[in-house]
Amino acid sequence: MKKYKYIFLLHVLLAIYSMSGIVSKYAAQQEFLSGKFCLLYGTVVFILFLYALCWQQIIKKLPLITAYANKAMTVVWGIVWGMLFFDEQISLGKIIGALMVIIGVYIVVSSEEQTI
Repeated sequence: MKKYKYIFLLHVLLAIYSMSGIVSKYAAQQEFLSGKFCLLYGTVVFILFLYALCWQQIIKKLPLITAYANKAMTVVWGIVWGMLFFDEQISLGKIIGALMVIIGVYIVVSSEEQTI
């Protein structure tokens, strides 16, 4: 049961990590080296720093293969953030791609659990 707690925390961390893409997209829309650009770029660096610290703690608690396989879920988060923040449409191709990622993560993690 403790493992599922860390997998949940990993997914929260990956959602936060994927937000760096949102912030960098907003930064790219600003005048280079303007106040807003620097603030947004600094936010990206902060998110990545926070991610790096938390990632190190997560991989102490989970098998490395599990952590890295779940990292692919940032693709799914990217689709969600694109829809919420940038009014991007979710197409059938994106849904199929996201399902393939989820199934792939499941296959890798479940096969890894069977070998232990």
